Amino acid sequence: RINFLKLGACRIWRSTDRFNEKASAPHNGRRKGNNKMNIKTVCAMGALLALCSVANAGPVLDAVKARGQVICGVNTAAPGFASADSKGQWTGLDVDTCRAVAAAVLGDAQKVKFVPLSSPQRFTALQSGEIDILSRNTTWTLTRDASQGAVFAAINYYDGQGFMVPKKLGVKSAKQLNGATVCLQSGTSSVQAMADYFAANNMKYKPVMFDTTEATQSAFISGRCQVYTTDMSDLAGARTRARNPADFEILPETISKEPLGPSVRRGDDEWFQIVRWSFFAMVEAEENGITKANVDQIRATSKVPQVMRLVGTGDDTGKLLGLDKDWSYRIIKQVGNYGESWTANFGPNTKLNLPRGLNNLWTKGGVMYVPPIR
Repeated sequence: RINFLKLGACRIWRSTDRFNEKASAPHNGRRKGNNKMNIKTVCAMGALLALCSVANAGPVLDAVKARGQVICGVNTAAPGFASADSKGQWTGLDVDTCRAVAAAVLGDAQKVKFVPLSSPQRFTALQSGEIDILSRNTTWTLTRDASQGAVFAAINYYDGQGFMVPKKLGVKSAKQLNGATVCLQSGTSSVQAMADYFAANNMKYKPVMFDTTEATQSAFISGRCQVYTTDMSDLAGARTRARNPADFEILPETISKEPLGPSVRRGDDEWFQIVRWSFFAMVEAEENGITKANVDQIRATSKVPQVMRLVGTGDDTGKLLGLDKDWSYRIIKQVGNYGESWTANFGPNTKLNLPRGLNNLWTKGGVMYVPPIR
């Protein structure tokens, strides 16, 4: 099998390196030896060694190809990240992350089944194999990365936890929330961050817990709680659901780091790499000014090596992932670059209208930065 050939080739190469070192060393005052491998041996070892750089299909990739569909766990309702319209059409940054994987693997960004999951359900669904990717505006933490059977592939949104209150409450700072009733979604990192913040500031609060995003938001908007706490992006989304969004105010404090991103089941490195680099391709495309609208023109004319790799006319990076040469071209053509997705879901023409802030490219004052595709 290729796995064994790869391992054998790498071992043989290391062994011949040690042989050559010994052959080149002086022995008992005699001249250095000339026992170098002959050209045929070098060529044979080179051919075997080449197998070390060719990816194998992992079990998840095999299952996805056989099924003809990527199964993606998303939020039940999180404007900007994942939400479905009246026709069942899903949109959002997390949705686009999954579509990018489908474009890379199956050739069609629409070949995704979206499974809405509550916070308590999400990691169980991933561990059990119910979903292939968890792309549910989920914070990357040590506990989740090390003990819940998941491994995070990337960060697709840099966020932070905050607070929203009704304007009529007259509160202008989180430091004024001592004794407040607070709506929280169970199973989220917001629960621990909230407890830490209030303890550090010697304040008390009464938590009111709900299992789903919709239930938490509805309870706050209807007045069951004085405060709603979650990621800043979620607060902005929740405010759009109110009859009069201007009745609610997001307080200025950000109390935590919330790096959000997709995760996969631990133990399948090949699938992990595909999900990771599918998202990275979106960011790299934005860095290079490649969009859905211009990718075909660039594909036909560009002679820039890093651009050619992205549009499928340069070095074949797909073989390293177990994919074909056009994997990243299809992501750009069918889904778009990261900036296009961000603007469509959070930008000035959306109800959220969020500043891009940290999620800008590193070249534009943000921290969105990925390894080069080469």
